[in-house]
Amino acid sequence: MRFIDADEVRVATPWPALIAAISEVLAEPCLNTPERHVHSLNTPAGASAALLLMPAWTEGGLIGVKTVSYFPANADAETPSPTVNAAYLLIDGSTGAMLAQIDGDELTDRRTAAVSALAAGCLARPAAKRLLVVGTGRLAPNMARAHASVRSLDRIEIWGRRPAAAQSVAEQLRAEGLPAEAVDDLDASVARADIVSCVTGATSPLVRGELLAEGAHLDLVGSFGADMRESDDAAVRRASIFVDTWAGAALSGDLAQPLAEGVITADALRADLQALTSGAHPGRRSANEITLFKSAGFAAADLAAARLVYDCSGP
Repeated sequence: MRFIDADEVRVATPWPALIAAISEVLAEPCLNTPERHVHSLNTPAGASAALLLMPAWTEGGLIGVKTVSYFPANADAETPSPTVNAAYLLIDGSTGAMLAQIDGDELTDRRTAAVSALAAGCLARPAAKRLLVVGTGRLAPNMARAHASVRSLDRIEIWGRRPAAAQSVAEQLRAEGLPAEAVDDLDASVARADIVSCVTGATSPLVRGELLAEGAHLDLVGSFGADMRESDDAAVRRASIFVDTWAGAALSGDLAQPLAEGVITADALRADLQALTSGAHPGRRSANEITLFKSAGFAAADLAAARLVYDCSGP
């Protein structure tokens, strides 16, 4: 069995190739993606945590399963550590042989950012030039890089609860030649952004929908549980809503809560990513339309990324 580390994952998944691989896997007729398992955990210190299992396979092809641990209290520890840790196992679908163990953190970061960029290609205005990234975790710089790979951005703003962390992300991106700046007024940044990409573990809304400019695209990535939420009711009321997958996105508080409270109904969800990439749904319909993409993560994207990594990483 091969062991593929984070550096190898990064080299094997340039943004254009990764975005294309995810689009291609969504078109495969023999793709199997059971609902992910989400198990609640309690840590010895009494904090809540979660274990996620995400399998996917193609008949006679490859089988993949990702294991993810989510420990949100890590971010507030005296010495902060990653809140999300993951590993990916790739299996031969013909023999059951274990082919590779792949660094799941890098794989997840890159495929998540690539999914957002893929969706934005269908939903954001072609002329969108200002990106706001809400959050400063390890996904934040990749989100900026992925969006910048599919469009020319004049400004990338980074906001976080800890200004020093936002400044660190902005400095990292500027060193790569991207026009990034840390900001401290979230509401003002939301109001002037063409694309707002949220990558936080928030349990109460951060983005106020009333502030979204006409034609803005809101990308909600961080929440995956019913108690997690990055945007408010005004956002879902004003926006045309799209999802990565019906089953996964509906479990997130960003949609689960307003659906349960009657703020929106199920028919407010226009289409999933498969319909967008296949052309079954046209995506954005006008320059003034506000679009919202709820991404909760899906196993087919992991499998697409893992296949790309395995094929490109050598024997």
